[in-house]
Amino acid sequence: MRTFATGVCVATTYRDTSGGRRHDAVTVNSLGSISLDPPLVSLSFRKESAFLADLLETGRWVVSILPADARDVARRFAGPRASRVSEIAFLRAKPGERTGALVLDGASWLECALAEKFDLGDHTLVVGEVLATGHDRHAPALVFVHGGYHAITDPRHVSGPGQWGEAL
Repeated sequence: MRTFATGVCVATTYRDTSGGRRHDAVTVNSLGSISLDPPLVSLSFRKESAFLADLLETGRWVVSILPADARDVARRFAGPRASRVSEIAFLRAKPGERTGALVLDGASWLECALAEKFDLGDHTLVVGEVLATGHDRHAPALVFVHGGYHAITDPRHVSGPGQWGEAL
């Protein structure tokens, strides 16, 4: 699977506690488009994921599709929950209007409500109805392939380390 290029996203959710709302964010590359009518997307998480537990509790999340210049954000939220929690305070984001989960600045995004969940092997697939969207048409996409981050740009115009394409 390391030869299959995937988009890089940060999923966010939260849990309301007696001490207030506790946000969480995690880097994911399992975003899939399921349906256009109604608009449905999917994500997959390890069954024992604390992020998944919070998502199932609230039934709300945001997927921020990262632009190529957000490699550092992707790396910071790819680790265990203990390291991610300290990074939340430094995340440039605002609560989504429809879900309350964090929407990352500069990213394309989908606000989602839980529609279905399926336990499959050692993962749980969650299907979300898309409630709201936003995007940045000009930002090149960030993808993950062969163990590294790369920018997707027009291959007719760029070439170089970390980018795909050849100058024609």
